[in-house]
Amino acid sequence: MATFPAGAEKAVGVAVFARAPAVGAVKTRLIPRLGAVRAARLQRLLTRHALATACTADIGGVALWGAPDGSHRFFRALQRRVGVALHSQSGDDLGARMAAAFATSAGPLLLIGADCPALQATHLVAAAGALLGERGGGKHDAVLIPAEDGGYVLVGLNLPQPRLFENIDWGSDRVMVQTRQRLVESGLSWVELPVLWDVDRPVDLERLATLEGFDAWQS
Repeated sequence: MATFPAGAEKAVGVAVFARAPAVGAVKTRLIPRLGAVRAARLQRLLTRHALATACTADIGGVALWGAPDGSHRFFRALQRRVGVALHSQSGDDLGARMAAAFATSAGPLLLIGADCPALQATHLVAAAGALLGERGGGKHDAVLIPAEDGGYVLVGLNLPQPRLFENIDWGSDRVMVQTRQRLVESGLSWVELPVLWDVDRPVDLERLATLEGFDAWQS
C-alpha cells in the first residue's frame, strides 16, 4: 500500500472516469488488432485496475464516474464489489464532464481516467502531496501528470477551475500545451509529475503485457 504524507489528513478525493465496456464502442483504435470483444474486455480490465489503484492509494474518498452514464451493469457491479460512490458523467465534451465532476467536490480532488495502467498508487499519493503542500515549495493550485501522447493522465485541483477545461482540443497532441496556457492565464500555480503512457495504440499493447496483472490478459 502507498504511504500518504506524514501528518496529512486523508482528504483528497479521487474521481475515476471510465467508459462503459460496450462491444464496438470502446478502444476503437485497438479493434483492428484485438477485435471488438477483446477490446471491450481490455476496457473492463483497465477500469478495474484504475479503481483498485485509487482505493489502494488510500488518500480519500473514491468515486467512479461512468459514461455515457453510471447505470451500466458493469459500473453497478463494481460499486457493489468495491463500495465506491457511483456517478454519471454529464457534459457536451470531455472538458465539460471533468469540470462538472470538480464542481461537485467539497475539497481537493484528483481525476484520472482508465487508460493508464502505468499509473500507480504512489503517483496518486505524490499528486495529493503536491496539492496539500507536502512535496516542498508550498501548496499548489493544481497538479498534472502529462501523457506521452500530448495529453495528461491525471489532473488534480484544490478548487474547481472550469476555465482550465474550456476550448481544449481533446484527443489531440495539444491538450497539455493548451492546458498549460490556461493555467498561466488563470494565474494558477501547478506541479507536473513525470510523464506516463496510456493504452491507446496497438504499440501500447506490447508495453501493457510487461505489467503485472496484464501479462496474460489476452490468453
